[in-house]
Amino acid sequence: MVEQLFKLSRGNEKAVEKVIFDENLHYLHMVFNKDEGLPEHFSNSDVYMTVVRGKLSIGLNDQGIHEYEAGTLLKIPFQTKMNVKNMHDETLELIVVKAPAPKN
Repeated sequence: MVEQLFKLSRGNEKAVEKVIFDENLHYLHMVFNKDEGLPEHFSNSDVYMTVVRGKLSIGLNDQGIHEYEAGTLLKIPFQTKMNVKNMHDETLELIVVKAPAPKN
């Protein structure tokens, strides 16, 4: 078989899955329930964040919280302060791609 297969979780439990972590890119699958999210941090690469389901509440740098629905793709520049949260009842599911892959 030429291709590699990767399975993503399909439930509603909190998850931060490192699906692909290689020298080219990082591909992550994330699931957050209400009031869950990531610790505030700075992006260590360009980040491409797809909202698969639910509604993303995200604060970038010093701007207020913006909300994005399923079917939205955000491109977030390198070294942007990020505050990623689910502030809604519906489960939030994200695909996050970091490219190029962070060096550290």
